[in-house]
Amino acid sequence: MIYLIKGRIHSVETMGTVDGPGIRYVIFTQGCPLRCVYCHNRDAWDPRGGRETTVEEILEDIARYLPFYKNSGGGVTATGGEPALQAEFVEELFSEVKNRFGLNTALDTAGFAEISKTEGLLRVTDLVLLSIKHIDEIKHKEITGVGTSRILAFMEYLKEINKPVWIRFVVIPGLTDDYEDIRRLAQFLKGFPNIQLIDILPYHTLGEYKWEELGLEYPLKGTPEPDKETIRKVKQVFREQGFSISED
Repeated sequence: MIYLIKGRIHSVETMGTVDGPGIRYVIFTQGCPLRCVYCHNRDAWDPRGGRETTVEEILEDIARYLPFYKNSGGGVTATGGEPALQAEFVEELFSEVKNRFGLNTALDTAGFAEISKTEGLLRVTDLVLLSIKHIDEIKHKEITGVGTSRILAFMEYLKEINKPVWIRFVVIPGLTDDYEDIRRLAQFLKGFPNIQLIDILPYHTLGEYKWEELGLEYPLKGTPEPDKETIRKVKQVFREQGFSISED
């Protein structure tokens, strides 16, 4: 089969263990509409960056590690950047990953996507890893540069089609660690029965150097990582709402 659609990717990880079940082949796509102040892939924002590739090229690389993915119940995850920006390319990739290898597919997204352009992609997506930045509209804009209306519409569509979702939430001191905001978020998420898991992620500074390499000032320079007690309390808020929480 000849694959005509080309995509732009930032990089790949062949033995990912945190982006869905099992061991996974993780594709970091290029381009993102959000401007998150804590982004650890700052060099993936530009949709013209990275390198151009084909579905066949990626499939050939996946095949080299296939036993690891199959034996672990793993699969392929598209992340970014924002993979929904290249929905047609990722859809073709996921479709062939399922047809050729029978692997699980996961879409790691911020949900800032046009539903009409992602319907086909979601049909061949087994799991959505949805990164929620904040429940408050104003604070969300401060953190990401965009509002929440498109994200909320995307969430409603995922509920409508009963697509399994894992929520990812990053705890950032001074930005997303207010317990009242977190309670509001947990209560809001109760309205989505398709959510299977909440993944609480401590903020880290591992991507700071990427900003510096681009000659940019890291917006959260000096922000500490959250302590273990804070993470424990945040997880407890979600547990009180009946959610399953990922464990380290």
